[in-house]
Amino acid sequence: MPNDARVAHYFGAAPPAGRDPHRQFIAVHALDIPARGVPADTTPAVLGFTAAGHTLGAPC
Repeated sequence: MPNDARVAHYFGAAPPAGRDPHRQFIAVHALDIPARGVPADTTPAVLGFTAAGHTLGAPC
């Protein structure tokens, strides 16, 4: 699955050199359906939009 930059590898934030350590957060969402059925090349933004109507629980 590509990321929002349309590449299939990590393309994350890069804090400026000499700054404090960078932290990552992972969010897990519970859906009311077993699978979304989206193509493998769908971006995380599109997946999040299509899953929004099926979310049972998500981080606050």
